[in-house]
Amino acid sequence: MDTERTLSIILKDPTLSPDLRSIALKVQNEERISFDDGILLYEKGDLAYLGTLANFIREKRHGNKTYFNRNFHIEPTNLCVYDCKFCSYSRLIKQRSEGWEYTMEEMLDIVKKYDDQPVTEVHIVGGVLPQYDLKFYMDLFTQIREHRPGLHVKALTPVEYHYIFKKDKVDYPTGMKMMKESGLDSIPGGGAEIFHPEIREQIAKDKCTGEQWLQIHEEWHKLGMRSNATMLYGHIEKYWHRVDHMEHLRSLQDKTRGFQTFIPLKFRNKDNQMSDVKEVSTIEDLRNYAIARIYLDNFDHIKAYWAMISRNTAQLALNFGVDDIDGTLDDTTKIYTMAGSEEQHPAMSTKELVSLIKDVNRQPIERDTFYNIITDYSNFEFPDDEKPKFYRLPVLN
Repeated sequence: MDTERTLSIILKDPTLSPDLRSIALKVQNEERISFDDGILLYEKGDLAYLGTLANFIREKRHGNKTYFNRNFHIEPTNLCVYDCKFCSYSRLIKQRSEGWEYTMEEMLDIVKKYDDQPVTEVHIVGGVLPQYDLKFYMDLFTQIREHRPGLHVKALTPVEYHYIFKKDKVDYPTGMKMMKESGLDSIPGGGAEIFHPEIREQIAKDKCTGEQWLQIHEEWHKLGMRSNATMLYGHIEKYWHRVDHMEHLRSLQDKTRGFQTFIPLKFRNKDNQMSDVKEVSTIEDLRNYAIARIYLDNFDHIKAYWAMISRNTAQLALNFGVDDIDGTLDDTTKIYTMAGSEEQHPAMSTKELVSLIKDVNRQPIERDTFYNIITDYSNFEFPDDEKPKFYRLPVLN
């Protein structure tokens, strides 16, 4: 059944409340929903209703296309000067024996390990330490660019930039310009957590504020560059905190058009200071993806990290507004596993990822960081007798 017909059936449902029918009409007519509408969706929207609206938007924009990319991660350190209550990944400096601190040479060795593989992006994010200062990252980005000019460098969150700029007495506009000139190509979405100070003060009081996070992205966008955004959900926040968070993102996107992708991040309670907080259900995960797709009308893409929520939930999410499920990880990231993710050793070959997408009747598209199509795998058949980690095919137009 096509999405337009499904939406029409919902609109004709006599049991649908007038307020939910009003929101469905706005979605059908491609009109923006309000802040109050967003809260209403969380409070009253059932899974089928939300999925219908979100899938209508997803398929209107992307059809069956489901994107992934091939990247690898460098996590410079898990030691950190900050003490976020929800974080299972980081260790305080006094816990040095439980952590790692890569040197510049070690990070470059990780890059060189992929010299013969067709990865398109290196994702760099980690803890905050004094030795990883402005000069360090400028040198790192420059050396990566010199070694492999075509490799996209997506690196550091505003939490890290705020710290290193403050340490080196550089303002945000100057600092971001220096990063760009050193070889930085885009910024990931991490560190956003929940913007509202009522929650942020309780879970991440030491690091940059929500306003500062937004300011750093805005300065980056002013340079003509792109970034992503996240939201940590499913802990002590209320529904209106989530809507407030997305409202700030939507407002900045209206102003700059610099965001590419929104990634809801599920709170996991393993081995952190909030282990007493119960994790939300898979149903709530799907509802949250759907509402994000409906609310963030000016974001092109909604991403679900399969390694964090499980392969099966990622497949389900493709019917709830999600059009991107990250990439062919090869266990270079510890952030997910240390937080208690479903995948303890997150690695998936291109063949496996393509099959996962095809199994739910979606179209697997390998993309670069800016969503340019590299390979359309819709009609590609993998050899039965081999399971290579990576494939490089000609672009299919």
